[in-house]
Amino acid sequence: MKLSICIPVYNFDVRELVLDLKKEIEDNEIDAEIILIDDASEENFKIINSNLQSEVQKFIFLENNIGRSKIRNLFLDYTKGDYLLFLDCDVKIDNTNFLLNYLNEIEKNFWVELIYGNFKIDTLYSKSLRNRYSVEREIFYEERSSDFSLFKTVNFIIKRKIFESFLFDERLRNYGYEDFVFAKLLESNQIKYFAFNNPVIHFDDTSNSAFLKKVDIGIDSLCKLSKDEKSKNFIKDIKVYDTAVKLRKIGVDSLVLFLYNFLNKIIKNNLLSENPSIKYLDIYKLNLLLKKMKAIS
Repeated sequence: MKLSICIPVYNFDVRELVLDLKKEIEDNEIDAEIILIDDASEENFKIINSNLQSEVQKFIFLENNIGRSKIRNLFLDYTKGDYLLFLDCDVKIDNTNFLLNYLNEIEKNFWVELIYGNFKIDTLYSKSLRNRYSVEREIFYEERSSDFSLFKTVNFIIKRKIFESFLFDERLRNYGYEDFVFAKLLESNQIKYFAFNNPVIHFDDTSNSAFLKKVDIGIDSLCKLSKDEKSKNFIKDIKVYDTAVKLRKIGVDSLVLFLYNFLNKIIKNNLLSENPSIKYLDIYKLNLLLKKMKAIS
């Protein structure tokens, strides 16, 4: 069984990640290849990572940014593995048996078609809004689970044949919900899945203000998905979307938007502070979505 390690690269130094993976491959004689695709990073990151061209099987540099979904689909054109292991570029390996843990799970559970490995937050950035959200809403803490809602694209392995049949939605170029829609697509087609704790360490130093801009982009993506009948079946379980639909259905969305104006400054100040509240983030996102939905209705 050949393994393809797929790392979409964008504005991050991936040298430590790649060399740690390569060391485990060589130390354990794993049949694996490492493929990097740079999604039009800034020139300084291209220079930093360019030395890796001699360390990996392929390193492709794109002239134009194609986005979070399309770049993952593109790996099918450059890989040979029976299984594809996807890792975000802004992670580091948590233990020296990271690849072996995946391979052992596949060997024991030959029926599995996708495995999600989880992630941790580096303690240096754990108090930021972005990472508090991960700790409270994205990371799972059980040893194992079959809950598809846990899935994130940061660290997962998938059978090539499955991925060839079920791709990421390439309309989702920017931040937000591409992992949720992909998971729902797989779940609706009864893909055999489980999650287990084989985490990578996520290094995300996004400031609170920068994260709020990403949230705006993500809500915009969600709003666009809501206009597509097929996508509605995938996003109906997203809490902020479900709440917004219910508020609009009973006709109180305008009232909620009006009341939010009195809380806007308090909420924004909190979210930009050193002690941000995830509950305030929920309210912030709901306000954004209601505004966008009203604008297009």
